[in-house]
Amino acid sequence: MKDLRICAHAGLPLAALFAFSLLSTTAHAAGAEPDISGVYWANQYDAKIELVGGGELPLNEEGMAAHEANMAGLEDGSIADIARMRCVPDGLPRALATPYPFEIVQAPPGQVLMIHELNHQIRVIALDQPQQSAEELLPYPWFNGHSVGHWEGDTLVVETAGFNDRTFVDATGAPHSDQITTTERVRRTSPTELEIVITVSDPLYYTEDWQARFVYALRNDVRIEDYICSHEHRDISHIPGINEARAARNQ
Repeated sequence: MKDLRICAHAGLPLAALFAFSLLSTTAHAAGAEPDISGVYWANQYDAKIELVGGGELPLNEEGMAAHEANMAGLEDGSIADIARMRCVPDGLPRALATPYPFEIVQAPPGQVLMIHELNHQIRVIALDQPQQSAEELLPYPWFNGHSVGHWEGDTLVVETAGFNDRTFVDATGAPHSDQITTTERVRRTSPTELEIVITVSDPLYYTEDWQARFVYALRNDVRIEDYICSHEHRDISHIPGINEARAARNQ
């Protein structure tokens, strides 16, 4: 029989990781859903989306023209960032780049909720349900799309379709069309860290699918607060990248 004791000098972090792994294994064996509930907060903010593996967004000719038009319009004020001006949802994947905390609630049964403080966005993810057909989604495009999910081991896989085209991919005005679909893989990478890797497909504006990765710290000492456009919000200046983004915007 293997010796599962943890040496005292290994310290609490190793002990916590061991306990997390043991509990996860036990839960999977019992058929229970992994626990990813809690309040999370980003470790980093980037106005421009960072791709897995680096490089630039694989925009096609039409996508590049749309991005250039968006950037010019945001610069001269002819295009409004309605997510910031009117508090509408950010859309995906921009909602995942939030510098404000968000909460995951695994309730009621058969459903996962993502509650974002920023713009009071609420994403409802129905578990083990088929996605609606394109014909069913067409009359009801949502800012954050329509999401369904299922578990693959310790990972929640979320597939989303049925978006409108009124949001940006990121804060620079990177575009997407109403043909965009996304797949998110959400999992705890440690007892105190959550990872979301999103794959974006949009054949109208991109030459190929692409991925972005977001990492968040578990912050159950934090509570979701009120958020109203044009009113004072929570102080987020401690998030790396925020001050740089504000300075660039005010240039």
